[in-house]
Amino acid sequence: MTMTDPERIPVIIGVGQVNDRPTDPDDGLDSLGLMVAALKLAAEDGGIPLADIDSLAIVDQISFHHLGKLCEPLAAAIGATPAINYQSAAPHGDTPVRLLNEAANRIGAGEVKLAAIVGGEALRTAAGRAAKAASGEDKSYNAVRQVATRREPNYAQKHGLAAPVDVYPLYENATRAAWGQSLAEAQFESAEIWSHFSRVAAANDGAWIRKPASPDDILDVNERNRPIAFPYSKLMVANSSVNQGAAFIVASLAEARRRGIADSRLIHVGMGAAAKEPPGILARDRYDHSVSMETSITRTLALNGMTVDDFDCVELYSCFPCVPKMARRILGWPCDRPATVFGGLTFGGGPIANYMSHAIVSMVQKLRSGGRHGFLFANGGFATDNHCIVLGKEPIAAARFPQDFDYQAEAEAKRGPVPELIEDYAGPATIESYTVFYGRDGAPRAGVVVARTPEGKRTLAHVDVADAAMLAFLTDGSREPVGTDGQVVQLEDGCGWRTA
Repeated sequence: MTMTDPERIPVIIGVGQVNDRPTDPDDGLDSLGLMVAALKLAAEDGGIPLADIDSLAIVDQISFHHLGKLCEPLAAAIGATPAINYQSAAPHGDTPVRLLNEAANRIGAGEVKLAAIVGGEALRTAAGRAAKAASGEDKSYNAVRQVATRREPNYAQKHGLAAPVDVYPLYENATRAAWGQSLAEAQFESAEIWSHFSRVAAANDGAWIRKPASPDDILDVNERNRPIAFPYSKLMVANSSVNQGAAFIVASLAEARRRGIADSRLIHVGMGAAAKEPPGILARDRYDHSVSMETSITRTLALNGMTVDDFDCVELYSCFPCVPKMARRILGWPCDRPATVFGGLTFGGGPIANYMSHAIVSMVQKLRSGGRHGFLFANGGFATDNHCIVLGKEPIAAARFPQDFDYQAEAEAKRGPVPELIEDYAGPATIESYTVFYGRDGAPRAGVVVARTPEGKRTLAHVDVADAAMLAFLTDGSREPVGTDGQVVQLEDGCGWRTA
């Protein structure tokens, strides 16, 4: 079969998203409730009964993880008995795009005719109920909450590199140096991109924060915009304190027409490409570029026979500024055009792995109102997972499904040598990247330097934030720390960094 067969052409027919913010967070929907509400909106938008779907894919969620797999409860709640019903193995930022590509593949293979993808995160509700449980007001909720397994921290975690907000600054500082930007220039680029995000969010009913912010607002570090991890402040990082759900329904073109859905409401699915970085952050070849990001973006362009000039709108994943900054350079997207259709993870909202479901919903709405094509770039983990796809108002001539969207081998062929890791090094070294971590009071609490030995090996060293001169050197922008020489010294609590 070719893609001229309407039974094998995937189109998005219905979208829906929920922004649930009652006055008392404890009154909010849980993750399952958000998914049900979003699916009902998507079905209403597409004009189909949810009972008719034959595939249901769920983006894994963390806020109500004690509920376990939601496949059967969700299907029951919407009155469906899909032959294919599954939940993603883990919550990663690229998951919604991957599930869209999988749905398109199943339609292209003739396996399904109606596929629904949905996710929801009720982090605001979960936080409210957790606070009540801690105060003893809600013993039943406290009893069912799962406690994460505590493990011995690894080498990176012992140096503070434990969460995404700790790791992405390594890319930010490394790319700034590689691009020859001053700290002020790099921060202004981040602020300009984020200001565009805020204005898109302000015009989007589904966004969480609907108040425009100027570049100066983003750059002004104060009590409401406290520093998080250098050089990022609160208004530059994902906002996960949200209750948001989003869903979209993919059908074959033939099925959409049988159900009388107007062609003007159909959004065609193009080809996609995915690639990953090594899961361990210290097993990366570099921090000023990502070959998996490059591969996923450039391969998606090639598969669809398009260039950046073919896109009227894009969504470049925006958990932290370094991600859309790297992506826009690979894609060729200018800084003065919005790199989002939803509003970004700060202003649109950061519902963990389900953000790109909201981006897909907003992209469909944007293309329905005008334009030709949209480009979606998703990122997840610790700058680990990359997956892109194209959507179009009109059929995409190059699209062929099913497709193998895994381009890991191509990415690996481009990857440079990974430096050997040495954990007990002491001696001269050069800063490869670094960051400083701040407490809720805005005061620096710790820092880490990723360094290279004269032999090119990689090691880590703590930063003494009580050393005012060192702290100024790393953060005041008067000199670029990346590439400068220093010493890794053995201390009682591990290795420390000393500037030359």
